[in-house]
Amino acid sequence: MTYRWLLPIVLLLLTACEDEKVAAPPPPATMSSEAIGHFCLMNVAEHPGPKGQAHIAGHSEPVWFPSVRDLLTFRLLPGETDEITALYVSDTGAAPSFEQIDPSRWVAAERAFYVIGSDKAGGMGASEAVPFADEADARAFQGDHGGDVVGLDGISRAWIFGENG
Repeated sequence: MTYRWLLPIVLLLLTACEDEKVAAPPPPATMSSEAIGHFCLMNVAEHPGPKGQAHIAGHSEPVWFPSVRDLLTFRLLPGETDEITALYVSDTGAAPSFEQIDPSRWVAAERAFYVIGSDKAGGMGASEAVPFADEADARAFQGDHGGDVVGLDGISRAWIFGENG
């Protein structure tokens, strides 16, 4: 029995798999002094605390947020997020202080460790999800400022929309 017909089918399937590879997400942008907040239309750099950026397919510049909570809200709103290619949050552990976030240090939102319920307010004055690239940094912040350390999936819609904090 010959299986000559099998090789072309396998090659065809491998080629199809290559075509379905998802493009790598764009890298995080460095926040400039011209970055304007998506919801508030205010200068992002003028707000203390961690920031967020969303990359949207077909757009060369990210959408900026003066707080991580605003970014989390954006990602849940219908019609806003059909073409998100990447979400980044400030790495608070790499900042000189909570108030002076490094505009060039970012972590993918899904890889960050967040402290929620701490005594620190975000850029827009609401309770903030304070992000860290390193869990040890998040735990140290938690020890100083309270709250809980969670992953992105551990932040509830109720918390994001202010129904319990």
